[in-house]
Amino acid sequence: MSQSQSKMSDSAKAPSAPTDSEPPVGSDLPRGLISRRGLLRLGASFGTLAVAGSAGYIWWRRQPPDHDHPRLSVAEAFAKAKDSELILVDIRTPREWRASGVPVGSHQIDMRRKDFLAALDDVTGGNRSLPLALICARGVRSARVTLALNAAGYSNVIDVPEGMLGSAAGPGWLRSNLPVARWKDQG
Repeated sequence: MSQSQSKMSDSAKAPSAPTDSEPPVGSDLPRGLISRRGLLRLGASFGTLAVAGSAGYIWWRRQPPDHDHPRLSVAEAFAKAKDSELILVDIRTPREWRASGVPVGSHQIDMRRKDFLAALDDVTGGNRSLPLALICARGVRSARVTLALNAAGYSNVIDVPEGMLGSAAGPGWLRSNLPVARWKDQG
């Protein structure tokens, strides 16, 4: 065999460049496995879905649940609390009370307290039929606690959906220029 024929037979044995449809020669990967580019695209798609899902969850958590309990504007809640027609309860956290103050005439009971119902019973004297108006920052927590209190046996719970900061229901306590007191930490 001549030298030129030997070179031709060696070049015929050399691997060809891999195509998109087949794995590189010598690769241990089975055919049909996803390419690195495809894997990156898949990861980006899952990342996008995760971000969208998280945003959807956050949006959902910020939506007040629907209920058929009475609702009052902040001005109505203030007037009725001032005339002792209802008990106004601010269910926000101490951090929020310090930051913005508390509605004048309200009782502050952090809704996260383990003894929330007992503290509320102290305010109402154990009478679960007294009218209670609940206010929070934007009306989401007050709507949820309204439903929870109804399930716990309170029969006259009223939601103040505007909250302290305002919501789709209205401008809120602060923007309505209703009186605010500095919160006094009780312990």
